[in-house]
Amino acid sequence: MSKRLPTSTAGSLPKPSWLAQPETLWSPWKLQDEALIEGKQDALRVSLQEQQQAGIDIVSDGEQTRQHFVTTFIEHLSGVDFEKRKTVRIRNRYDASVPTVVGEISRHKPVFVEDARFLRQQTRQPIKWALPGPMTMIDTLYDDHYKSREKLAWEFAKALNQEAKELEAAGVDIIQFDEPAFNVFFDEVNDWGIAALERAIEGLKCETAVHICYGYGIKANTDWKKTLGSEWRQYEEVFPRLQKSNIDIVSLECQNSHVPIELIELLRGKKVMLGAIDVATNTIETPEEVAATLRKALQFVDADKLYPCTNCGMAPLSRSVARGKLSALSAGAEIVRKEL
Repeated sequence: MSKRLPTSTAGSLPKPSWLAQPETLWSPWKLQDEALIEGKQDALRVSLQEQQQAGIDIVSDGEQTRQHFVTTFIEHLSGVDFEKRKTVRIRNRYDASVPTVVGEISRHKPVFVEDARFLRQQTRQPIKWALPGPMTMIDTLYDDHYKSREKLAWEFAKALNQEAKELEAAGVDIIQFDEPAFNVFFDEVNDWGIAALERAIEGLKCETAVHICYGYGIKANTDWKKTLGSEWRQYEEVFPRLQKSNIDIVSLECQNSHVPIELIELLRGKKVMLGAIDVATNTIETPEEVAATLRKALQFVDADKLYPCTNCGMAPLSRSVARGKLSALSAGAEIVRKEL
């Protein structure tokens, strides 16, 4: 990236109302067959244009072609039965009906590679593609086969690595792994979670990122945050190990959260995608608020390693709010760029 403080989003952006029900997670598609394929591509184009008009530097697909950031990847693997469902606790927070692992996990076909190729054809800007991380994947399933979280995570890491290599070949510049589970299962993260993540990025030459946040602005997450007290120090448990890992970029949440900003110091040397936009509110930040968050972070991360970003995905927000937030992110980054 030649530009300083290049901006990006954490992942999802709202889907157009003709494609899926707005402001809803897991929203079912309104189209089918050929019309759905075309509709998803149209939505991807629109999402790209909205990022470009807002001045976002590193663009993404806005996750327009997937229903959910974890399950859409899992649906394409063999060994998981979506008819056989069990209710499990997701990240110790809320119950969800999830598919069951019934046999060996394997990836027989690309999942997002065609979509990434399509995005690559539409723009010359750097593109980032998000994949679910191994630990977050195992937390969204019932395992009736491996009977070991670590073993299952390792199998997913192998499948993710195959996908990531093909995404890189399709022209993706940054591959990001979403690991909200890293904020919950600290012992496992340090025992084998980061190792599984490193297995997923093995052999990649493009940049790699891990996104660790406190989740979408849905009730289960906002209720959980209320129990975390006035200081959220979860990052303290995993940042030291991530700092030593092979991951290039750590994407984290800062805006309106109770994360003590000095924890970023624990990542010194890594690139930091800093969440300067709160996704759990419809209030649109002012450019000055974004700039203030970035200035604070610059005490703990070098300017050439700071990538202004959103806290998490924006799928549950309205399109106009998401648009406003993207513009504020760009404008706030521009204020600080001029000061450097």
